[in-house]
Amino acid sequence: MIKYLLLIAALFVANCLWADEFGHFGSGSREIISKPTPDVFSVCFNHSCRTVETHSITRQQWQRFITPLETPSESAEKERDAIARAIAIMEEVVGLKTGTGQDLGENLPGFFKTGQMDCIDESTNTTTYLYMLEQAGYLQWHVLLNRSTRFGIFAGMPHTTAVIEDNHTHTRYAVDSWFFDNGIPPAIIKLSAWKKGWDPGDTLE
Repeated sequence: MIKYLLLIAALFVANCLWADEFGHFGSGSREIISKPTPDVFSVCFNHSCRTVETHSITRQQWQRFITPLETPSESAEKERDAIARAIAIMEEVVGLKTGTGQDLGENLPGFFKTGQMDCIDESTNTTTYLYMLEQAGYLQWHVLLNRSTRFGIFAGMPHTTAVIEDNHTHTRYAVDSWFFDNGIPPAIIKLSAWKKGWDPGDTLE
């Protein structure tokens, strides 16, 4: 049992430390579309992008996706709230296409189920959706950055997240969908707090 747990830990370390070596889309897979558009984008699932599918969305689905951000936000904080809602909508739309609609938060609850996503899958997909929003001009207060990985005595197991930065304060924020079931808005918190091991049981910052 101990050897099994150590093996899992080693795989997590390998996957998550590997993640940030390839820019925004750090899975290392050549199948990941680095310049996604609504007409062609990739979706990762089945743990660490073991399965990568190419998809598109209709005009109606794109409209659903951008609706929270269509009206310019009055502040960066409100834009972050809108981003979280938009990501949740896109997860619902994509979930129907890929079978990931039943994805459960974190890793263990759905570990052996098809269509599950770990932090590599989640952060890659979230970055894809953020990239499309940014390229379409819907991010007024933020810019998309490369993903970030945390690991350490206090931060726990390796864990990777999508990242945005406030254009005015230059504060960086984790956009972390991994903690929650598919279609639930991701946590968007200061990257500095996330790096220290933040989870949903902690107070948001």
